[in-house]
Amino acid sequence: MSDDSTADRAFRLEFSTRFGTMWAMSGASVLEGRIAGYLLLDSSGGVTAAELTEALGISAGTVSTATRRLVDSGFVRRARRPGTRADRFIMDEDVWAGFLEREYTYLRAQRSLAASALERVTPGTDAHARVTNMHDYMSWLIDDVDLAAAWETHKAALTQARSPRARRAGRAPQAD
Repeated sequence: MSDDSTADRAFRLEFSTRFGTMWAMSGASVLEGRIAGYLLLDSSGGVTAAELTEALGISAGTVSTATRRLVDSGFVRRARRPGTRADRFIMDEDVWAGFLEREYTYLRAQRSLAASALERVTPGTDAHARVTNMHDYMSWLIDDVDLAAAWETHKAALTQARSPRARRAGRAPQAD
């Protein structure tokens, strides 16, 4: 995407706003989501805090707080071009694989919490049933549903299908 045209800038702002709204549906900050959405479409090698402030019309303090949270959560990383003083914020090409790894960290912590609660909750009670289901659900996701491996397999299949040879054979995947 070219960052030069007015139409491209308008689309990028609309996309980042919509992305922020969806991001907030998970309980996160809409402004973090707007920044993440904006960075998702960046092809310039990163965006400075000042550029985010100007492009998204949000305060420098808000950008600072939101980017710090995005960096801390692994969705965004900081980089600096040689000879410059300003950090640039970049989203990795496959931020979603990193997201899955962070989800597994969360799931393991939840399973551990449930295991500790099972030691203290009276068997046969509703509380015990709920905590057992919590533990079993987390265990199922961790042990039986290997989303990270499934994602890697799926990406490899898509890469193969998008190859020039597959396109010539008419097997390239279609966008949703």
